[in-house]
Amino acid sequence: MKRSTIIEVISILFMILFLYTGISKLIEYSVFREQIAESPILAPLASFIAWSLPLIEFSVVVLLFVAKWRMKGLYASLILMILFTGYVIALVSFSDRLPCSCGGVLEQLSWRQHIVFNSVFTGLALWAILLHRKSNKDIRGTQSSLTSPINIAG
Repeated sequence: MKRSTIIEVISILFMILFLYTGISKLIEYSVFREQIAESPILAPLASFIAWSLPLIEFSVVVLLFVAKWRMKGLYASLILMILFTGYVIALVSFSDRLPCSCGGVLEQLSWRQHIVFNSVFTGLALWAILLHRKSNKDIRGTQSSLTSPINIAG
């Protein structure tokens, strides 16, 4: 499979994920905000996170959708997945009460399944970034060899 196809498939998976979770959070906004308010880590920022997180997720979807912004979208996806995974690990490690504010079907996952799911998506984002960077490096290498002066002396 071509690198560009893999990058596009991974980008589409993230677009589906972030659209789904963002819409789920907005549809059940009051429940989402209450779940965040119950979090021992996020409680002080519950109101801010409740409206900003879906907006961030939708913004990442736009970045992923527009080809020239895709790399920024992949980096944003990687950062979000690292943050989400770190949050889940912190909750599991340090809290007895574990409120889930994921949205939609993802709420049905166990905490271990959340960590695996998030880790897989973190890996996908990293893979897409590496493929994208390699593609750009290959393109630059081809362009520079085409535009570099020819050495006839040697």
